[in-house]
Amino acid sequence: MTRPSQIQARNTFGTESALEVGGQSYRIHSLAGLNVAALPYSLRVVLENLLRHEDGDRVSADQVELLLDWGVGPDHARSVDLSASRVFLHDTNGVPTVVDLAAMRHAIVDLGADPDLVNPQIPAELVVDHSVIVDVFGRPDAYERNVEIEYGRNEERYRFLKWGQENLRDFAVVPPGTGIMHQVNCEYLSRVVEADEGWAFPDVCLGTDSHTTMVNGMGVLAWGIGGIEAEAVMLGESLSMLLPPVVGFELHGELPDGATATDLVLTITQMLRAHGVVGKFVEFHGPGMSATSVPDRLTISNMSPEFGSTCAYFPIDEETIRYLRFTGRPEEQVALVETYARHQGLWHDPDHRATYSERLALDLSTVVPSLAGPRRPQDRVLLTQAQSDFRRVLPDILGLPGVDGIRTATDEASAESFPASDPPALDHDDAEPLPEPLPDPAAATDHSATTPHLPSRPGQPVRVVLNGTEAELDHGHVAIAAITSCTNTSNPSVMVAAGLVARRAVERGLTTRPWVKTSLSPGSKVVTDYLDDAGLTPYLEKLGFHLAGYGCMTCIGASGPLIPEVTEAVEHRGLAVVSVLSGNRNFDGRINPDVRMNYLASPPLVVAYAIAGTMDIDLAREPLGYDAAGTPVHLADLWPTPQEVRATIDATLDAAMFAKAYAGVFDGDERWQTLAAPHTRIFAWDEDSTYLRRPPYLDGMTRAVPPLADIAGARVLVKLGDSVTTDHVSPAGAIPVHTPAGQYLTGLGVERFQLNTYASRRGNHEVMMRGCFANVRLRNQLLPGSEGGRTRNLLTDEVQAVYDAAMSYRDAEVPLVVVAGKEYGTGSSRDWAAKGPALLGVRAVLAESFERIHRSNLIGMGILPLQFLDGESPDTLGLTGHETISITGLAELGTDGLPTTVAVRADDIEFQMTVRLDTARDLAYYRNGGITPYVLRRMLASECPNRT
Repeated sequence: MTRPSQIQARNTFGTESALEVGGQSYRIHSLAGLNVAALPYSLRVVLENLLRHEDGDRVSADQVELLLDWGVGPDHARSVDLSASRVFLHDTNGVPTVVDLAAMRHAIVDLGADPDLVNPQIPAELVVDHSVIVDVFGRPDAYERNVEIEYGRNEERYRFLKWGQENLRDFAVVPPGTGIMHQVNCEYLSRVVEADEGWAFPDVCLGTDSHTTMVNGMGVLAWGIGGIEAEAVMLGESLSMLLPPVVGFELHGELPDGATATDLVLTITQMLRAHGVVGKFVEFHGPGMSATSVPDRLTISNMSPEFGSTCAYFPIDEETIRYLRFTGRPEEQVALVETYARHQGLWHDPDHRATYSERLALDLSTVVPSLAGPRRPQDRVLLTQAQSDFRRVLPDILGLPGVDGIRTATDEASAESFPASDPPALDHDDAEPLPEPLPDPAAATDHSATTPHLPSRPGQPVRVVLNGTEAELDHGHVAIAAITSCTNTSNPSVMVAAGLVARRAVERGLTTRPWVKTSLSPGSKVVTDYLDDAGLTPYLEKLGFHLAGYGCMTCIGASGPLIPEVTEAVEHRGLAVVSVLSGNRNFDGRINPDVRMNYLASPPLVVAYAIAGTMDIDLAREPLGYDAAGTPVHLADLWPTPQEVRATIDATLDAAMFAKAYAGVFDGDERWQTLAAPHTRIFAWDEDSTYLRRPPYLDGMTRAVPPLADIAGARVLVKLGDSVTTDHVSPAGAIPVHTPAGQYLTGLGVERFQLNTYASRRGNHEVMMRGCFANVRLRNQLLPGSEGGRTRNLLTDEVQAVYDAAMSYRDAEVPLVVVAGKEYGTGSSRDWAAKGPALLGVRAVLAESFERIHRSNLIGMGILPLQFLDGESPDTLGLTGHETISITGLAELGTDGLPTTVAVRADDIEFQMTVRLDTARDLAYYRNGGITPYVLRRMLASECPNRT
């Protein structure tokens, strides 16, 4: 725990001292007398944390020595225990976290103890931003209508969060309609350096969202952990982690005209994914740091999960101080940050080179306009090649491997007529290597040379009537254009650029295509304030980019239904339509179930594609449209210069805007203030609720830890390929009525238009179990050639919904496993991607590799992560998924240090697998059946140390 009053550090290294700042004296653990020259800046923060918590028990002197020995070769197989200063949550992960805390209070009462034992031990801050949906768009009242609908759908959940705020200590809620959590964290909540009870120390923030890393861009060490881990951290547990390798990423030069922070982050994402940074820290340094503003850094750090790194850290420097003042932080806080950082060696020195495990470099001047898509953030495509790349990948999207490309001309006479329809209801070296050579970031694969003349594709465009006018829809048409996500809306340069592009487009007479669903969902009210003051809002609205809400919205798949005629064309004519969004993820099936191709782009490019209406256009050469005089209007005609953008920002944006936007940040509007919440220590569960149910994880829990047993006679629930995301395992979007979750809810009387999203119902395990592996784009190799949430029941050979098959296995008392390829669990830090499988009866996941957060979440729910040995995979071993699986040696785990491998038998195939219990804490969690039982048993032992 980080609260100074609870710290019992032994001061073994004699680092406790005082720091004077503006007449105020703070107690600190000083790094000034230690040899930390070789240590990367990010690990200096970890070192201070260990010194402050070194108690000989949880944090030993050996852990401190591990950091101090960095320059002579660290041991990355050893772990350290990091103590957060605060936990950061959003509503869709926060609601199940509070549900679990409420359930823990019940469980602890059942075991004869005081429910007040269950309380946050460090500050926990939750921002409600994940529930608002783009139901209404393209009209002046879109924001008000969407907020009204949001409260109508989520009132019960919001009352529950108010119960948590009023009955749990140190639990604060930022109500709906304020902004996106990470932008609020950057602009208001982050301290950079904490001051508490006379102590000063670095702000270390662990969050339930993978993009918690965003504040790395302002010198805060932060990253996402699973919601299950977050509960333990909130309740006073430290986070046990292997000492990470640190990749030094040197920046030099500066961005050229025409390139944006979005182009920069997509370039870095591509580089780091290719390099491989899973489980590593990335630390930016070098002379190019001074050419990147903090908003640019925040954009980069936001996408750390897309690189795969644990964090993406920028040390504190003059730009950090400038940003703190710019966002209205109190001057005494700014002074503390600068004085503390300089004293502790946390202040960036561009001439100093720490000892990095690996090194990369980027010349910023080589960055060029880019997009990423259509399925992964690391699949960067140059703007100049976007059309040719779209045509290259389209056949695969359509499942037409023998067909190359799409037609190049429209045969209007043969276009099918399609009527409008009613809207649907809603590695470390002693001598550092030089930076390894990398491809020129401007040299994304050029496929245009291989497809100079694209042949026609079978099929015809679909005619529809939109707003009383006939139009043709075809593959690649942009169905969604969304200026969304804290990744980019936190950056005034790209938002102002979008507004300037919109103004010039409107002035030239251009409009948005009628099939495009447009929306603006910024991360804070500051954005709309400066767009208003700059006079740019009317032009964005003229193109349909009306304010839809202050929340994540399209970025997390809460994009709402498409224009009905587009949905009909997609569903009945098989069109592959496109979304273009200024977000951070574009995984298959994430943005909208009817959109099969998703492209990440800067906000000004989102505006441009809304006008073009199609991805099948070369924006670098072809006109977006024609003005009233018939003159072609190209993107270059609309694109503002950096000087124009800077001048607009300087004229409109100041610290007072931030002060105004965040005044009363925890108060909420009238709707929030009038929500009634019960004042009870124990939450009264409503058995008729379809949103909140007491979860069964702790049912029958005993004070004693039960013995481990081998897994025998298991069957494969699903067999999956590479890069299976947490979205595939536990979707967040709308609940379709025909799915097990939809049928469960309608069977309880929930109307079809009130089904809401999976994300909104994460407080109800009955819904989430049924939504497990229910993504419409899931490809289960037990059913080759198909997509969706179905599997083969190996007991009956029936094809069933995954949930139904799991229940059949449960009735037969058959344990389950999941078999997967590389990067299993990539994407969001979604605890239900572990909770769901656990409730379905999954005991182990056998994969070629795991994404960091998801591996932790699996352990947190008592699921064993097993990794195929190097050179082995399901394919090389000949596994089909139809085998009966046995895993032996589990009872002996931990009897002789950390486990390394266990024996697995799949019918007649025998092999060893690596046990991914990487730390002693991982092993303890697994032996206890998960994090929650572990924490409860520790609480009970603390209250009654002699009771068994």
